[in-house]
Amino acid sequence: MIRQGLIHVYYGYGKGKTTAALGLALRASGNGLKVVIVQFLKERASGELAQLSLLPNITILRGKSGKGFYRNMDAKQRAATREIHDNNLRQAIELVNRGECDLLILDEGIDAYQLGLVEEELFGDIINNKPTHLELVITGHKPLEWIIQRADYITEMVKVRHPYNSGIKARKGIEF
Repeated sequence: MIRQGLIHVYYGYGKGKTTAALGLALRASGNGLKVVIVQFLKERASGELAQLSLLPNITILRGKSGKGFYRNMDAKQRAATREIHDNNLRQAIELVNRGECDLLILDEGIDAYQLGLVEEELFGDIINNKPTHLELVITGHKPLEWIIQRADYITEMVKVRHPYNSGIKARKGIEF
């Protein structure tokens, strides 16, 4: 267990936010810490999650309704996605409260919050009232000032160039 947990924010439009968060999960797991990863707005299988799920001290909670991006979801899919996200976050908070989580990762949590796809009070409470021992990582594109004010680590991922802009699709094993 960590004695003094801190808050990390990895944000921006560059590649690497999730990769950095999951790298920290691997490091923490390798040192015997209990890790809970909540992935918002994602459902596609990924190589890193396949490997992390094999480790006994890592719990992964994820899912959404519908295929593709938020902008392609209808109202019913958005409501179902919010229900999935709220349930996953509640389950993660329960694990934290039971002492079964040393590192909590809220991957794309910032975006889910800003899109109204997670209960604001629930999301805000885990950040504003984080237990002392909990290490917390939050990722997303553009954090709000109140999140930045609470953070101990703030890392901005800046896109200088990305193959997607040249028409190259996401590649298995590299982007997912």
